[in-house]
Amino acid sequence: MKILLGILKWAGIAVGVIIVLAGALAAHTWYGTPLKPNWFYDRAMLQYALDDPQMLTSLGFIEQFGIRGHNAHLSDGSDEKAQQLFVTLREDLETLHNYDREAMTGQDAISYDMFDGFVSMIIEGERWRLHTYPMNQMFGIQNGLPNFMATMHRVPDTKGAEHYISRLSQFERRLDQALDSVRIREAAGVIPPTFVVEKVLNEMRGFVEAPARENILFTKFDEHLAKLEESAEIMADERESFAQRAEDEITGTVYPAYGKLIAYYEDLLPRTTGNHGVWALPDGDEFYRFAARLMTTTDMDPDEIHRIGLAEVARIGAEMDAILVAQGFSDGSIGERLLALRADPAQLYEDSDDGRAQVITDYKAIIAEIEGGLDDYFDVRPKAALDVERVPEFREDGSALAYYQQPALDGTRPGVFYINLRTMADLPRFGMRTLAYHEGIPGHHFQIALAQELKGLPVFRRMAPMGAYIEGWALYSEQVAWEAGFQDDPLDNLGRLQGEMFRAVRLVVDTGMHAKRWTREQAIEYMTEHTGMGETEVIAEIERYLVIPGQALSYKVGMLKFLELRARAQTALGDRFDIREFHNTVLTNGALPLNLLERVVDDWIATKT
Repeated sequence: MKILLGILKWAGIAVGVIIVLAGALAAHTWYGTPLKPNWFYDRAMLQYALDDPQMLTSLGFIEQFGIRGHNAHLSDGSDEKAQQLFVTLREDLETLHNYDREAMTGQDAISYDMFDGFVSMIIEGERWRLHTYPMNQMFGIQNGLPNFMATMHRVPDTKGAEHYISRLSQFERRLDQALDSVRIREAAGVIPPTFVVEKVLNEMRGFVEAPARENILFTKFDEHLAKLEESAEIMADERESFAQRAEDEITGTVYPAYGKLIAYYEDLLPRTTGNHGVWALPDGDEFYRFAARLMTTTDMDPDEIHRIGLAEVARIGAEMDAILVAQGFSDGSIGERLLALRADPAQLYEDSDDGRAQVITDYKAIIAEIEGGLDDYFDVRPKAALDVERVPEFREDGSALAYYQQPALDGTRPGVFYINLRTMADLPRFGMRTLAYHEGIPGHHFQIALAQELKGLPVFRRMAPMGAYIEGWALYSEQVAWEAGFQDDPLDNLGRLQGEMFRAVRLVVDTGMHAKRWTREQAIEYMTEHTGMGETEVIAEIERYLVIPGQALSYKVGMLKFLELRARAQTALGDRFDIREFHNTVLTNGALPLNLLERVVDDWIATKT
């Protein structure tokens, strides 16, 4: 299934770290069972990445060794390639089982169990590999590919420019593969919800309606060319030559390829049957139970998760009510009162270019403040810098409110906290601190960037896409920031509670839509009632859950596990408990499945008692 393939692909980007070692691998290491398990893990990741040029570009590591040819190619997105992956995974699992697990201890045992469990889960998911929507408003190829070209492909010289144009020339092949994958799914009875087709159509139509020189594929490339001209890398006539070639590819290759996708989706729209959860797909109920296990790295079933969500909504709502009443907001639901607070002009930025620029400036100030005030909570931090940028405008309508992009391993690109500035009403000031702490520091940036920098662990451990850990840590970090005194203002604390309520509501609406057959409209109403989020933001969130079933469960389930383990350590250690040591323990092993995280913490507690 595509979600699983995407998760594995995300993990594979880290393997560039070991590419320079490939020449030293003996034949038996490359083709047989390597002498050491860590050699095998790195080989598996290396073999995968060498076959994925876009991931190598995203990594941004091997260029420093003069290896750049991959930057001229787009990855293979064919169905045949997807099927071959499962063959490779089974071979890798067979190789892993040649090692003696009983003889392993410590990190070796964790690595074995993690690789074994992760790959086994991916293979289990082959049964539902078609239960995805390759073109959707969140992460479809139709917006992902232009975004990759605009944000990941670097043009440091004329070779980089040639590579960019080469990739433009391959859009037809790559988009034709995406079209084939949609057709295969339709034949299998997997048709996207109606809103997905409508939004993707609107997005693609807008993309091709712009003159070629106004398209992001051209404007970003021209920015690169301008810098090359400024540095005398190219002359004005060379710049125009590159620009004209790019325009010709956009007009002659890119737009016609999108035209085929548009025509197919226009024909598909009347055949959609509404905005259902995945229960409406073939074998959909079993698929969702699997997705819940995959995304939470637990054995919890949807009914249990739904009950936890309802209980957490009630608990957090009571705390929010107390603050709202103290602020003079007594009437109406939690959501209605939050919406009234959000409408207060004091909470809003000016809806203008200046207002949007000020948002970015203020987020940077929030991050700088907390980065300098966490010594009592952390004594291990990442070296990579963090920046704040606006979500690219062409992606705003379908994008979440914010997201994090990991830094390049070679230091050429910092971590980036992206903020969606489509609607200023979605950015009340009282919620800004919590969002910055979640996406930036001490949330995603601390955890993901630090994991990339860990030494002595296999590459896959440093880049493992364990969503329940990653998102659970970021949500837990919001509470840590509050405990450290950075949300003493009652309204800032209300923003923290609103963020936690948002994740608790996700447990209810995700399981509601996919397991209990709630409608899209029911879920929108429930989220609005309890979170006070704006209509645009709520709709974007609910529609996100419909195309990524189970992913929204990971945040709150993960946070609850971090809090449970911290409380366990505090009870066991008493006065000997040091929160910095606890954070070191959970952060310096990379992202782990929650069961392995529990083992790591229990082992640490045992060493202290």
